[in-house]
Amino acid sequence: MKIGIDATCWRNNRGFGRFTRDTLTALFQLDSPHYYYLFTDQPLMELESISNVEVVQVKTSRPTTEAAVADSNRSPVDMLRMSRAVSRYALDAFFFPAVYSWYPVSRRFPTMLTVMDAIAEHYPELIFPGWRSRLLWTLKIKGAIWASDRILTISNAAKEEIIEYIGVNPEAIDVTSCAPNPRFHVIGDKVLIDDAKVRAKLPLDVPFIVFVGGLAPHKNLHGLLDGFERALSQGRVQDLHFALVGDFTGAGFFSNYESLYDRVRCSSMLRERVHFSGYVPDEDLVAIYNSALAAAMPSYSEGFGLPAVEAMACGAPVLSSDRGSLPEVVGDAGLYFDPFDIESISAALIEMVENTSLREQLAHSAVSRAGQFSWERVARLTLQHLEAMHEREKPETSV
Repeated sequence: MKIGIDATCWRNNRGFGRFTRDTLTALFQLDSPHYYYLFTDQPLMELESISNVEVVQVKTSRPTTEAAVADSNRSPVDMLRMSRAVSRYALDAFFFPAVYSWYPVSRRFPTMLTVMDAIAEHYPELIFPGWRSRLLWTLKIKGAIWASDRILTISNAAKEEIIEYIGVNPEAIDVTSCAPNPRFHVIGDKVLIDDAKVRAKLPLDVPFIVFVGGLAPHKNLHGLLDGFERALSQGRVQDLHFALVGDFTGAGFFSNYESLYDRVRCSSMLRERVHFSGYVPDEDLVAIYNSALAAAMPSYSEGFGLPAVEAMACGAPVLSSDRGSLPEVVGDAGLYFDPFDIESISAALIEMVENTSLREQLAHSAVSRAGQFSWERVARLTLQHLEAMHEREKPETSV
């Protein structure tokens, strides 16, 4: 097949950018007869030497990574430019690794669209800063799904959420997964670890739990801090610190960094124990995961929970919400709580910190569990779904 792929999310640092980069990188390494056309609005020099890949760069007024975010929108003219570029090629199938960067493409060939979750539809008040961004998102995702022949998602839990909150026909949804990049692994170099902690503005030689991700309302960080403060007020986990790792601005997405910062600053118990590290590059993130007691995933919902498996690959157990995809992904490497129940969060936190034998057992399970996920497997599943879509008679109604 000649497979067209939207690659405008390649430079994005959030989960859908990681999914795009790691899935496509693994896809191009598979032994297959297919040829890939990557349509992008930014240079992708690192891909131009791959023999079965042609990079098609389209000139636009603003990169998609800046425009396709919650507090902005893309120019219709730029979307039209992308559409026209695709129409010039005789393709057999088209793949969008992220719905964020969708634009209309020809109906001459079948299209697969990746929808990672339905969190925006499940908890819209926690995702959108205003009615305008919510309306634009709703129009885009409904149009994108209507125009696509197959929907790809990254967990069975995400599939169920998409069915319930977006109304997609379950027969039109295929499931793949995510995986930790091989750079996430167990290390034992204390100097490297300490240097990374200094750059992340973390104190040395104190026990800490790390959260990694967007500082967004649906991540439930206020609930996590409430649980932490509840444990401290009971005289427990007095030596524990928290590291909150993530872009303060939200990179164009809804962020409640300011309210979190004010919450910490105004609390005598949290002020010296909670550290805002900001964005941390992967090489330092590996070291931070390796030195953490656990990684926290307190979200109300996740489509997959990529930071969880990255932490697990580094030997860190997961202090995890019991909602969304997290139980499916974390498995026996996590200690779970109800994200809507502060007492449940506090009790799980105390257990993770104080029950050393349990934590060591979870850490041992974490590395094994993370090993069940690989980007090669993700790429193979994705390609199988693309091949099946191409071979299948195009349905009259796909959703």
